[in-house]
Amino acid sequence: MSKSPLLNQRIPQNESSAGSLNAMIFTFLASLCLFSFFVGVLTDPGQIPSSYLPDVEDSSSVSDQEPKKSGVQSKYCDKCAAYKPPRAHHCRVCRRCILRMDHHCLWINNCVGYWNYKAFFTLMLYATMGSIHSTVIVISCSCQKDWDYSGAIPLKIFYVGCGAMMIALCVTFGTLLGWHIYLITHNMTTIEHYEGVRAAWLAKKSGLSYRHPYDHSVYKNINLVLGPNMLKWLWPTSISHLKDGVSFPASHDSS
Repeated sequence: MSKSPLLNQRIPQNESSAGSLNAMIFTFLASLCLFSFFVGVLTDPGQIPSSYLPDVEDSSSVSDQEPKKSGVQSKYCDKCAAYKPPRAHHCRVCRRCILRMDHHCLWINNCVGYWNYKAFFTLMLYATMGSIHSTVIVISCSCQKDWDYSGAIPLKIFYVGCGAMMIALCVTFGTLLGWHIYLITHNMTTIEHYEGVRAAWLAKKSGLSYRHPYDHSVYKNINLVLGPNMLKWLWPTSISHLKDGVSFPASHDSS
C-alpha cells in the first residue's frame, strides 16, 4: 500500500522550532492580554466612600455648575447629591461618580478609574505587542516564495486580508498605548488632559501660566500610577501601592 506524498514530507527542524517558539510567544501574550481584560472588567473602578467629606481647608467646594477656581478642590456632584474628591468625575453610563476617572470604556463595559486603570494599561500594552508579533508572522509567511497560491481562495488574498487587519489593530492599539504612556508620564487622566487644555487657554488669556497640579517628575509619575516596584509595573493586579483614592500628592506640595 503506497503512502501519500504528504506523509513522506518532513518539516525541517529549524522551521518546527521557530513555529513552536512563535506559538509560545503568542500564547503568552494572548494569555496576559485576556487576564488584563478580565481584571479590568471585573474590578470596580473606584467607588467614593459614603463617609467622604472634604477637608476643612477645602470647605470652599463648588458645584459642577460653577466655574473651577482650583484644580485640587473637591466638588459637589448634583446628580449623586454628594461631595466627590479631587480627580473624581460623574459617569453618565455608570450613573455614579468614579475615583480618578479616565473614561468609560465600551471594550470592557466598565469605567476606567482608580482601581482598574493599571489593568486597562496592561491590556493595551499586551494587545499591542500581540498584534505586532502576529503582523510580523503574517508578513514573513507571505514573503515566502514556495507557497502554492492555487485553490478556491488564493493564499495571496488571505494574507493580504490578514495583513491589513493586523496592521489596523497595531495602529489602533499602538495609538491608544502611546496616548496612555503620555498620560502616565504626566500623571493625568484623559478628562484632566482636556480640562488642562482649557485651563491653559484661560490662563494664557489672563497672562498666567498653567501646570497640571499632580504632575511631578516622569519617574515619580510612573511610580504613582504603576507602583514603586519596577518588576511589577506590567502586572495588572499589583496595585498594593494604591491608597484610598480620595487624596493625591500635588506637585506644589513637593516643590
